[in-house]
Amino acid sequence: MHSAAPLDSPPSPPRREKPRAALAAALLCVPSLLLVLLVEVEWRPLRSLDGDIARTTHGWAVAHDGLTQTSRILTDWVWDPWTMRALITVAVLWLAFRGAYRLALWLAVTCAAGTLVQQGLKAAVDKPRPVWPDPVDSAHFAAFPSGHAMTATVVCGLLLWLLRVYGAGPALWRTGVTLAVVSVAGVGVTRIWNGVHWPSDVVGGWLLGALAVALAIATYTDRPGTRTAADPA
Repeated sequence: MHSAAPLDSPPSPPRREKPRAALAAALLCVPSLLLVLLVEVEWRPLRSLDGDIARTTHGWAVAHDGLTQTSRILTDWVWDPWTMRALITVAVLWLAFRGAYRLALWLAVTCAAGTLVQQGLKAAVDKPRPVWPDPVDSAHFAAFPSGHAMTATVVCGLLLWLLRVYGAGPALWRTGVTLAVVSVAGVGVTRIWNGVHWPSDVVGGWLLGALAVALAIATYTDRPGTRTAADPA
């Protein structure tokens, strides 16, 4: 029998979540590091595949102006990294309001660390973006990994985990998963469609973002003595 947590304490994640997150992190490490290496050494088959897909989608984007304008709105406003950071800021403030200061700080630091890793990799790899004679969109700085894809993956992954921690009901959980999948997949597609990223940039953002979330969850430590969601009252 465990004592109840203080009223200002957030529920702790189920104990089984950390081993699962650690396993996920271990599994994600290999493809993530392999892709970074292949991009860094400019592996020819990967460059060829990137080029084939990018040229095809760019042709579609030029030919379908209405769809391309919609794609630009989605990527520049709905799924923009600053929009995602705003969502995390709201979550941090909500947690702080409820007295979950440790969890709020962890959430903010995790997102900030993800951004630093992302920008550091961009500078280190320094992969050029696609260049087109008839561009439909523009972007700056290095291409790999996609900041939009990685930020969306980190933010959506962490928000889903918060729903788990706070015991979201089935309807809310399904809605959250659906929105997260659509956002993460959608932002990756729009970045390729708009011709500002190679496919490997987007895949790299997805993999590295998922790895960051898994590592954060695996290493999260709640306050000693609090009741876990898996424990009986």
